[in-house]
Amino acid sequence: MFQLVVGVGNPGSQYAETKHNIAWMLLDQTPTFGNAIWKSKFKGEYAEASIKGNKFYALKPQTFMNLSGESVQPMAAFFKIAPSEILVIHDELDIPFGQVHFKMGGGLAGHNGLKSIAACLGTDNFARMRVGIGRPPHGDVSGWVLGGFHGDQKIQLPLLIQKLHDPLVTAMVDGLQKVGTYNKKNLLA
Repeated sequence: MFQLVVGVGNPGSQYAETKHNIAWMLLDQTPTFGNAIWKSKFKGEYAEASIKGNKFYALKPQTFMNLSGESVQPMAAFFKIAPSEILVIHDELDIPFGQVHFKMGGGLAGHNGLKSIAACLGTDNFARMRVGIGRPPHGDVSGWVLGGFHGDQKIQLPLLIQKLHDPLVTAMVDGLQKVGTYNKKNLLA
């Protein structure tokens, strides 16, 4: 069970619909946290929800992606949540759009938000919900992640966000061992 779900992203309206903010889109639109009351604290916005009698927290750091740990660490410390009880949702270039991969700990794949969280927590032993955004067909990776969704991806994005809710809740409540039916499969197929 993961008591704290962190969606990394960038604050500001210019980033709201970018690939780097897919985690925030999920938290804002999922039934679990979408209707929750969000509060400002810990250099972020956080909300709480109950599922099956258990309390869960969601956090959207407002520090910009590269400094996410400055928000995650104080909130985890305040609520006495161990790193192994944290699930970080983030965009992933190396996974095709429409897929989600889960993992516990391990490499940070050059993701600066994950690097910041690991540095501030003093460990990389936290879970990841890696939401595929795919690689750009050509050009700059930075422009890709900070750009919006286009074409078929833009059309399919609302359905993808809806389809990501069940794997998220399954991971939160039952842990990573129960997400096998979703892991590494195209949720849009």
